[in-house]
Amino acid sequence: MKLHCLGTAGYHPSATRQTSCYFIPEASLMLDAGSGLFRVESLIHHDEISVLLSHAHLDHVFGLTFFLDFLAVTPLRKIHVYGERAKIEAIQKHLFNELMFPVLVPIQWHAIEDLGPEFVLNSARCRWFPLDHPGGSVGYRIDWPDLSIAYITDTTTSPQSAYWREIQGVDWLIHECNFSDEEIDFAIKTGHSWTSAVLESAAKAGIPRLILTHINPLACEPDPLGLAQATAKMPRLTPSQILVASDSLVIDLSSL
Repeated sequence: MKLHCLGTAGYHPSATRQTSCYFIPEASLMLDAGSGLFRVESLIHHDEISVLLSHAHLDHVFGLTFFLDFLAVTPLRKIHVYGERAKIEAIQKHLFNELMFPVLVPIQWHAIEDLGPEFVLNSARCRWFPLDHPGGSVGYRIDWPDLSIAYITDTTTSPQSAYWREIQGVDWLIHECNFSDEEIDFAIKTGHSWTSAVLESAAKAGIPRLILTHINPLACEPDPLGLAQATAKMPRLTPSQILVASDSLVIDLSSL
């Protein structure tokens, strides 16, 4: 099973990164729907797709409008979008307002509150839980019989954050790391995480493989998170356990 990183920036695109969107073709499962969604066309092999939304900020949702094209040129016939009810209502009212986008995309909306804290998504068990972010956000844990991942974005973090209890034992953690340690104050102000906080928390939680994403689009490559310096302080989490996501990166989730 492979994870395609279609968009790995937060807030707005840069010359090298589109905004948050990740896709697992074998499961026809998408995590968020930012501007990186335009890259999904060649990866759609099923007639249905499921999209899990963390929240409704534009960098995570405006790619939903791109599905109109893909209905015409791929096998796709049904689009299922999951998210909190208030976020779904905001997207329907504003993003798909006829003054904003004049053609209605035939999306089937699913309010996760109606499904309970855990629901079945094709062959997987999917669990959702709240995160700490302005306007509210949710994280997801997805368990297949032989693989598990967690998706945590748009939140501050510490080893005491409640969501770490929800993701104990996952094989892979996709976690936002919007800022380096040089911008901790702004990270806290905007409800985001920074490098050393993510590494410390993941190490204490025993996370075996960590994918850092939702990168500040203004950060300088090739080390936008100051990872080299931060990992030197975190000997319990080795560089081989950490990946910094980049656009078009494909990760084999079976390679543990």
